[in-house]
Amino acid sequence: MKVVILAGGYGTRLGEITEQIPKPMVSVGGKPILWHIMKIYAHYGFKDFVISLGYKADVIKHYFYNYKSHSSDFTIELGSGDITFHNTNEEADWKVTLVDTGLNSLKGARLKRIERYLDDINMVTYGDGLSDISIPDLITFHNQKGKIVTISGVHPPARFGELIEENGTLLEFQEKPQTSSGLINGGFMVFDKMLLNYLTPDESCDLEYGAFDTLTSENQISVFKHTGNWECVDHERDLKHMNKLWSEDKAFWKVW
Repeated sequence: MKVVILAGGYGTRLGEITEQIPKPMVSVGGKPILWHIMKIYAHYGFKDFVISLGYKADVIKHYFYNYKSHSSDFTIELGSGDITFHNTNEEADWKVTLVDTGLNSLKGARLKRIERYLDDINMVTYGDGLSDISIPDLITFHNQKGKIVTISGVHPPARFGELIEENGTLLEFQEKPQTSSGLINGGFMVFDKMLLNYLTPDESCDLEYGAFDTLTSENQISVFKHTGNWECVDHERDLKHMNKLWSEDKAFWKVW
């Protein structure tokens, strides 16, 4: 089963940060958020990745092409260029396929353009969301429902802290509480390769607004309700929040 990560967007809401690097490469705890997403899947044994690239694709390609030097201590003999690596990494058995799917392609087109790399059943997620979701439970749910696509419904965190008051007196301040109702698509999806029949390689082919509309009308999308934690890096404040959680050993997505 392949794990597809859509990593081609511009990430414009992160401002100057994404002028130099693509959004999936923003650093959380010294590692790209893309790495954190992959570690979630790898923890459950899914280590065959297909990364759909677009904006600043060369940055992500360079990172993985030179992964060993990025993640290991090494000694280099400057005269000969010989390198001795002093430690191994836990990602040695990962397989990562990097595919440039176009600078301006929408998500549906990006999936269609990697069709030749996919299995009959695959997973896909976005390059900016982290969760403590159980991947095995998600797959079991997908198989039980028998639909073409299963999406993960999550409760989005509030963008600001919430004041809990009574009679004008503050009782509690909750930092970024989750909303009590309403689900959004948090990524972490499973799909049958039949989904590709609803897509085209045209860069204007979207996923949610298009294919998912049609599949919904055909009763072919199931929703796996994840009641745990989920957050995405959409703005700089989200990135600071994620790094704070990591530094305080409160990273809810660190299941490995």
